[in-house]
Amino acid sequence: MLLSGLCALHCVSGVVLVLLLGVGGGILLDPMIHRVGLALATLLVAVAIGLGALRHRRAAPFVIAMTGLSFMGGALAVPHGLHEAVLTIIGVGLVALAHIFNLRGAR
Repeated sequence: MLLSGLCALHCVSGVVLVLLLGVGGGILLDPMIHRVGLALATLLVAVAIGLGALRHRRAAPFVIAMTGLSFMGGALAVPHGLHEAVLTIIGVGLVALAHIFNLRGAR
């Protein structure tokens, strides 16, 4: 959930910095940051949600998380800007929701 929140914060701060200040695009919007972030998110989701789905015998968190990762992956395919930010925020929101469902399944 922390990684999802940081990703959303990165998305919003990148857009705000570029729009308001005209700086930060070189660092915050570097495509490599997005590729590495997606790779880390995929690894963490695979471990956390995958193990939770096996342990709790609930497929919903896994399906929601994979849908979120699909949105995040789709964001890499569009140019930087509003569409990318919207796809990424939807994706990280779905991954965070999957983590919440997974945690509730642990109870």
